[in-house]
Amino acid sequence: MNLLKDILYKVAIEAVNGSTEILVNKIEFDSRKIQENDVFVAIRGTVSDGHDFIEKAINLGATTVVCDTFPTIIVSGITYVKVKDTNAALAFMATNFYDNPSAKLKLVGITGTNGKTTVASLLYQLFKKAGYKVGLLSTVKIMVDHLEHKATHTTPDSLTINHYLNQMIEAGCDYCFMEVSSHGVHQKRTEGLLFAGGVFTNLSHDHLDYHPTFAEYRDVKKHFFDNLPKTAFALTNIDDKNGLVMFQNTNAKKLTYALKSYADYKAQILENQLSGLLLKINEHEVWVRLIGTFNAYNLLAIYGTAVELGLENLEVLRLLSELESVSGRFQFIVSDKKITAIVDYAHTPDALENVLKTINDIRTKNEQLITIVGCGGDRDKTKRPIMANIASSMSDKIIITSDNPRTEDPKVIIAEMEAGVEPQNYKKSLSIEDRKQAIKTACQLANPNDIILIAGKGHETYQEIQGVRHDFDDMKIVKEILEQLNK
Repeated sequence: MNLLKDILYKVAIEAVNGSTEILVNKIEFDSRKIQENDVFVAIRGTVSDGHDFIEKAINLGATTVVCDTFPTIIVSGITYVKVKDTNAALAFMATNFYDNPSAKLKLVGITGTNGKTTVASLLYQLFKKAGYKVGLLSTVKIMVDHLEHKATHTTPDSLTINHYLNQMIEAGCDYCFMEVSSHGVHQKRTEGLLFAGGVFTNLSHDHLDYHPTFAEYRDVKKHFFDNLPKTAFALTNIDDKNGLVMFQNTNAKKLTYALKSYADYKAQILENQLSGLLLKINEHEVWVRLIGTFNAYNLLAIYGTAVELGLENLEVLRLLSELESVSGRFQFIVSDKKITAIVDYAHTPDALENVLKTINDIRTKNEQLITIVGCGGDRDKTKRPIMANIASSMSDKIIITSDNPRTEDPKVIIAEMEAGVEPQNYKKSLSIEDRKQAIKTACQLANPNDIILIAGKGHETYQEIQGVRHDFDDMKIVKEILEQLNK
């Protein structure tokens, strides 16, 4: 049990009705989870408003309500705390409730449109190989040293973040690597956390269903760097035109990485093959198992972060050479008939272009490149024709299919994508709504040495249709189909 006044430390309080000298059990923002002596924080969400559930929370046993507007009915014996922003209040309260766990380890946040999962996951892998106890908060999974937990959001809510950071402290973790999404920053989920470092990967077209303009999307990312303390480092990709924007108002130590520009951490690609990359990083050569220019950037960000966290340069290079690709990020198999199938999470125009460019740089052009691509429902519609345009102009054949249609009609999504295919590419374009059938068709069209790219879902093991998640794993399905065709 904690004293209410202690967990309200640093919260921007506007008014209090009742006593803060009371013991509370735990904090909740979901009224359904409320128990005796809990604090209920009323969050205004995109679908529902927590202020509508204050009465329900009190009936279930809440003794404290944190809100941005006092309810019309004030119940005797209940403490009401009016705050400027309930999202920010929840973040600070969660930090206080768990006794500020982010200050007890070195927490590094990775933000950007593409590469967050790869950089965070491979940093986790690298520091584990270096002998440290490490935590990971990523899109793919949450790791508390060697224990794995399921992830539901790129950046979890602030209660979940602090809960797992506290578990990491109890497990003796020295470091934690965390994906920081624009949604997470905008919804104040990272407020109250003490970061030892921040990494910017890149910025391109994404989440414009949530952010009204690209400028706001960029500035939300920048806000993360604005909040870094003087004791932290800020590592940014200056080959991206938005890289230096992240530095404008930060107090952190400023560091850069690049392939094309002069930077603190510089790399050159010497060889780029399907088996890996030969890189020259700050005058030292290293062979790595990852592929493509985009991964050269990711590895450079990892190298810079590890060195800034105190690891020795040559030891970091040795560990880089041992890293293995992240689930659903340029994962590939080669069938008995020498058909290569690549599964990648590329779900933005920039990411798709990077993956296709990587494949086209490596291939001999004597083989076909068949790309399967879809776009998610209830998300940014403007990228749909762009994605189809990129795929059809950079592939020999393209199959437009369903991704996660969610509550939308997949036929409508596909039609919006088809509008981006230019007339000269009509003949090489197919549309197959059923994703499994699309993968099967690509496998049937492929000849020995051909390459199939299945883009958009990567590590996901489900397909969401009308609010229901059905089992669906791109890699598992393409493996099964290719094995059947081999027979």
